[in-house]
Amino acid sequence: MNTQNKVEERLSAVEDRLDRLENLLIGISDKLDKNPQPVSADPTIDEKKAEGLKHWVTDYVSMRLQQLVPETCEHPSSETQDGPFLDNTTIRCTEDVIHRVKRIPIPFVREMVIQRVAENARSANVDLVDIEFFEKAATF
Repeated sequence: MNTQNKVEERLSAVEDRLDRLENLLIGISDKLDKNPQPVSADPTIDEKKAEGLKHWVTDYVSMRLQQLVPETCEHPSSETQDGPFLDNTTIRCTEDVIHRVKRIPIPFVREMVIQRVAENARSANVDLVDIEFFEKAATF
């Protein structure tokens, strides 16, 4: 059997599967049209559910934004401060620290370590985080 025949057979099998899936979806859609979900007798219950969902989504989006957006919109100017910074902070650090942070494989753990080091650097008034300070500040 040559390669073109194998490809045609596989293509035919995929098309058959897609046809079956399409028929299943049409059947499900028909059943839903015939048996719509009952609407609550009390419209305030639906409104309460919608409010609860809106509240949950708002809280979730807010939490994700806090994780993803830097703590400040102002970026330090390169004229006054040179060197790399810890991610999402205004704390200067060495290239070795940047390399060490990038080696942390789990993103939320990496972020926790960065925040811990940044807090310790601020409280200790450290201008530049080096490896020694990083190792001390990153321990929990």
